Amino acid sequence: MALTTEAEPNEIDVRSLVPMQRHQKIFELVDQLAPGGKFILVNDHDPKPLYYQLEAEHPHQFSWTYLERGPVWRVEIGRLSKAA
Repeated sequence: MALTTEAEPNEIDVRSLVPMQRHQKIFELVDQLAPGGKFILVNDHDPKPLYYQLEAEHPHQFSWTYLERGPVWRVEIGRLSKAA
């Protein structure tokens, strides 16, 4: 099932996953995003390394917006419409 645009994006809390599973889960969600789709990532640390990995693998195809910066980090990740 693809994640689509919604008034309220899905919030995905990865804090309960062991660290080595987090990027895999997040990239599964990213791959499911429809153009214009988005979700909110909730994490226990700044996920900046994930941003660099996402940008390296999918350059200029996603938005990255911090909503909250610690002690819990919330980042809205979206697939740009022009990335279709």
